[in-house]
Amino acid sequence: MAFWAYILRCEDGSYYTGHTDNLDARIGAHQSGAYKGYTPERRPVVLVWAQDFPSRLEALEAERRIKGWSRAKKEALIRSDWQTLTRLARNRQAESSPSTGSGRTEEETEEEGANTSPTPVRAGPVEAHLAASEAPTDRSLTPTPVRAEPVEAHASTSTEPAFATPDTPIPDPNP
Repeated sequence: MAFWAYILRCEDGSYYTGHTDNLDARIGAHQSGAYKGYTPERRPVVLVWAQDFPSRLEALEAERRIKGWSRAKKEALIRSDWQTLTRLARNRQAESSPSTGSGRTEEETEEEGANTSPTPVRAGPVEAHLAASEAPTDRSLTPTPVRAEPVEAHASTSTEPAFATPDTPIPDPNP
């Protein structure tokens, strides 16, 4: 069974993104107004893009990803303009945005005089501390100390394109 992610262009020029397991029936429901929500007041609607997926989860993930895209990026997808789609994905990644932990941007952090460069962390050995009654009798079961080493990021050397072709699923620009 195929599942679909799709984009409709509404009469007012806005876009609606959804997913379904029966594309023809869903478009009919949008056109008739039977599908409640965003589209009944914006009819007629026109299917401008659809892609099939092997599972409902993948179609739902594509829908959610596309819903977060700018109008320009959706229009690039509709045109199958992979170069523009890739450029728009790169531009968004380059924007300064708050981290999920602090909610502060780099500018706010710099204004506070904080050091914004990451500091490598080296963890010391990890040892288990067990009560005498919990200690293993077989020494082969005694935990071995572990040392965490810092990891450095390296630029990708892949020659694969960073965008999808018409026959492949949509790339996730925000992994």
